[in-house]
Amino acid sequence: MNKTYKSAAALLVLVLAVQMPAMAAGEWLMDTLNDAYFWLVMMGIVLLGVALFAVNHAFNTISKQFAKPKSAEEAAAEEVKPTGILAALTDATPVEKEADILLDHDYDGIKELDNNLPPWWKWGFYISIVYAVVYLLIYHVFNIVPSSSERWENEMASAQEQIDRYMATAANLIDENSVTLLEDEGRLKNGKKIYDLNCVACHAADGGGLVGPNLTDEYWIHGGSINSVFAVIKNGVIEKGMIPWKTQLSPAEMQDVASYVLTLQGTTPANPKAAEGEKYVPEAPEAAADEDSTDVENAEGEASEEESASEEGTEVALVTP
Repeated sequence: MNKTYKSAAALLVLVLAVQMPAMAAGEWLMDTLNDAYFWLVMMGIVLLGVALFAVNHAFNTISKQFAKPKSAEEAAAEEVKPTGILAALTDATPVEKEADILLDHDYDGIKELDNNLPPWWKWGFYISIVYAVVYLLIYHVFNIVPSSSERWENEMASAQEQIDRYMATAANLIDENSVTLLEDEGRLKNGKKIYDLNCVACHAADGGGLVGPNLTDEYWIHGGSINSVFAVIKNGVIEKGMIPWKTQLSPAEMQDVASYVLTLQGTTPANPKAAEGEKYVPEAPEAAADEDSTDVENAEGEASEEESASEEGTEVALVTP
């Protein structure tokens, strides 16, 4: 094995040595190719290889200057011996010696040479074999690195965990402007639990009202929408003796209890308190409002047509003898 092969072998060992920690951790290949550190290391290895070749060439040049004189035959052989990186990578036979590797084939004057395989090609072939064996062992024998499908499943599970964590915090980001009415049984049960713990003293267990107003009728002092109820729970009504609950309940808990309070609408308490405030009428959605206006217009059109028809019938009856 000459110096070129030794250098190539040293580079291969260095590459494997750099990759061994990642291989042991099960993160080489896919993750490594996306890592900037990996490419910095590879660039360093390439530059180191170039530097080794340059130092080797310089050393050989200096050695030749201090070497003892060679015979005429040795000097002639050295003159035709290729040097340099390109020669080391190709291992091509010099033109002066092509007659020694000329084959007997002759195709219309085209002759064939029996050159050696280029070292770069042979080393690429050997490395591909080693790579295939290592890949087989890592992915299909010892299962050190998860397969692509397993990686996808792991990524999906990780993404779901991130979504769950976000939703857990997002529930506490709602306010009286973004709150929505809940229908989930679990959340409503939690709202009832909060209500029974904090609200029955003023509003009674069935919502009929004691010191606080009746929560079962259609009349509300500060509005009966989910936004209004949430705002009252959050900010309280100091002049009426209701404290703000925003310091004791999270936004999610206030949403739970506000939604539960609205489920008391239409129920029959044991001792209902007299109605207070104004009757709350939920706002109709725009689409429903458009449909209602269309129905009213159609009804008015039909009524006008019927009136016109009756008037015409009356006129005909008057004209008829």
